[in-house]
Amino acid sequence: MLARAERLHREVFNAPGHSRNAVVSWEPPADVLETEDAVLVLVALPGVDPEQVQLIIHNGVLLIAGERVLPRELRTAVIHRIELPQGRFERQIRLPAGTYEPPASAVADGCLIVRLPKIGRKGTS
Repeated sequence: MLARAERLHREVFNAPGHSRNAVVSWEPPADVLETEDAVLVLVALPGVDPEQVQLIIHNGVLLIAGERVLPRELRTAVIHRIELPQGRFERQIRLPAGTYEPPASAVADGCLIVRLPKIGRKGTS
């Protein structure tokens, strides 16, 4: 029932750039923080190439999408346990009301950090 609810949630909040043919396997956990001049989104993406992560803002929703794949050298290994999800991921996050500059991203400690500067808020007290 939970999987059906999550699938319905993704269908309802579908944003442009979402490939209907690609199967979404998982949603990464995320934190959303707001400062005076920006919104910061921290997404746990260990083992994901940040250059391959897609960031789209549409109708006040940030879409974060990409894929986590097992490294080639580990594909023939004997697997005793896999807890980190594999495959295509998407996460849609409703942003606080406002207008934002294009997102900038960086990686730190296994997290993708997306910074969304607020338009017209720099230097405001």
